[in-house]
Amino acid sequence: MTMTKFTVLLPIAGALALGGCISFGAKPPPVLLTLESAQSVPAGETRSSASAATITIAVPSVSQALATTRVPVQSSATSVAYVKDAQWVELPARLFARLAADTVAARTGRVVLSTAQSFSDPGARLSGELRNFGVDGSTSEAVVTFDAALIRTTGEVVEKRRFEARVPIAAIEANAASQGINQAANQVAGQVADWVGK
Repeated sequence: MTMTKFTVLLPIAGALALGGCISFGAKPPPVLLTLESAQSVPAGETRSSASAATITIAVPSVSQALATTRVPVQSSATSVAYVKDAQWVELPARLFARLAADTVAARTGRVVLSTAQSFSDPGARLSGELRNFGVDGSTSEAVVTFDAALIRTTGEVVEKRRFEARVPIAAIEANAASQGINQAANQVAGQVADWVGK
């Protein structure tokens, strides 16, 4: 009876001892970074597609360098590194799409729809590619570049335009980089909203 208890408890004790030695993922950074919209629709305000134009904003496509929650640093024309201890709370494309939706809604008065909400009446359609969403190491600037594609009506005419903002940062580290990228992303979102609203 004692031998049976011992043989059962021994593997459990071994597993518990190893639990302190094994890590199944990278050590998380001290904080996760996010974007804050400079403009948004006030809480409680109701908008209806019966009285306002609609626009569907898609999550932009990205290169492999941006298909991660890490913050890229373009250290040369052909090499990319990442800011130490800097990680977004979610993928940059989703953060930027949400920021653009807040800004377009606030500045244009349009009803902004996600692709999941747009089946009955998508209205205008905004999509594109997020080309830069990080730091230019050679100039110490936060850089956000968005190649936008806009279909204004139910027709098939596509307008394309590149938007870019650069914001100087004091150091290539998590806090300075996130603040600079947040400012640059808001500038780009504002430019996009003004283009959509014209």
